Amino acid sequence: MTVAPQLARLAGEQTSRTAGDRLTARDQIPLARRIVVKVGSSSISGANAGHISMLVDALATAHARGCEVVLVSSGAIATGMPFLKLETRPTDLATQQAAAAVGQNLLIYRYQDSLDRFEIVAGQVLLTAGDLENAVPRANAQRAMERLLTLRILPIVNENDTVATQEIRFGDNDRLASLVAELVQADLLILLSDVDALYTKDPGSPGAELISHVPYGHDLGGIAFGPTPAAGVGTGGAATKVAAATFAAQSGIPVLLAATTEVSAALAGETLGTWFDAAPRTL
Repeated sequence: MTVAPQLARLAGEQTSRTAGDRLTARDQIPLARRIVVKVGSSSISGANAGHISMLVDALATAHARGCEVVLVSSGAIATGMPFLKLETRPTDLATQQAAAAVGQNLLIYRYQDSLDRFEIVAGQVLLTAGDLENAVPRANAQRAMERLLTLRILPIVNENDTVATQEIRFGDNDRLASLVAELVQADLLILLSDVDALYTKDPGSPGAELISHVPYGHDLGGIAFGPTPAAGVGTGGAATKVAAATFAAQSGIPVLLAATTEVSAALAGETLGTWFDAAPRTL
């Protein structure tokens, strides 16, 4: 009974925020006007394919309160693998491209099928590193994304694995997400994964401690990053997420690292995960 008034209040508060405002803590997340959310392959493929519905529920809630949401989703290659009868992630470029061509179509279908429950339309945006490094395609991508958001479409961004080569790859979608957040001038970047936060060392190791808050410019040199997840489908790990979070923070965008299973609570502003402060505004 209290949901509608609460959404109306949040919408009013969002409207009252100025372009110079910046989120400084988790409890301000419900006030964000534009959020980029990144989810990894292992979180939404294979045995975890059912997480798509849970993720969409959370994104739809943010969308309903007036927030503009961009989803950066890995998973094209992982989704396509079973249909190519592959048990492990291919190592040669041509097979990766083939798996991506099959998987990207299926992945978008699964997202749209779930989004239909909320009458939200997805827009597919496939990018290569060159698209964001060169002025003309970068401007085109920015213009298209802005128009999609104005039309209340939910852009779903992924690397264009079908045409990308080793020389023009982002390398991982954590980096892509940080670049997209900078491109669309997002209020917040949320990096989701199988791990619930950043730890002082591999979270499975004795004595590992959760890092709740990373002040801007804080030296993380003493952190012992664990290996890339062994699920066999992902390409990122703690190190890539910290690198992406650092880039976004330097661009003035705060970052939250959280578990995919906690995405609803994260978007509601609950205290969880690891928060990276953005660079302070210069006068």
